[in-house]
Amino acid sequence: MMEKSYSKYINLVALSLAVAVGTVDAQQQKKSGLNQPGEVSTVETEDLVYMREEEKLARDSYQVLGEQWGLVIFSNISKSEQKHMDALERLLDRFGIADPVYDESDVGSFTNPELQALFDDLMARGMESEMEALKVGGAIEETDILDIQQAIERAENEGVINTYENLLCGSRNHLRAFVRQIEFYGEVYTPVLLSEDELNAIVDLPMERGCGASKQGKGKGNGNGNGKGTGTGKGNGNGKGDTCG
Repeated sequence: MMEKSYSKYINLVALSLAVAVGTVDAQQQKKSGLNQPGEVSTVETEDLVYMREEEKLARDSYQVLGEQWGLVIFSNISKSEQKHMDALERLLDRFGIADPVYDESDVGSFTNPELQALFDDLMARGMESEMEALKVGGAIEETDILDIQQAIERAENEGVINTYENLLCGSRNHLRAFVRQIEFYGEVYTPVLLSEDELNAIVDLPMERGCGASKQGKGKGNGNGNGKGTGTGKGNGNGKGDTCG
């Protein structure tokens, strides 16, 4: 369902960009050397816009579900999702890209109508019970993982890639946290989008540390982070890369 909404949204954004500045072929940009540090392709722009609102969907969902059920896991992970949103906002500002989030304090409101519909559907499910709310959390993190992986494959700018890798690290930790909470209550989490092997490859590993740390070797600087029980991390980094918890 997320892939379908994402495709529709990409088509709409691509059309508006074509009218405003002309369609630029991403592969041609790569060949001609246009995608230098500090620049992003049309495809990267579209992905950054979408991911900014998708991270807001995760944050808003956990805020709403946390208020409904009073589970600490939701309040903790929502704080991490805010860091993800902040990291993407910095990239939008750096590259002069219009932010689709007009008001961060407006919980449950989205520019993308497909994400709006998805949020409404997820919240209806999450209000059914605590267990269903936790499963909604797992489904959101699966979606984030797949979308971020696809965005990394399309990206060329190292700063963008570094930020996505930090987000991906955090999303893996969040998925681990939700699965373990579900198992603590005596139930088994069934993946929605990932295969069983893909899910196990993530949840069978311990929480990752330093998800917000910038990486060496790519001009991103150095950072250290300490992972929390829910996968939220606090990291400090020096360099050109954006960090997130």
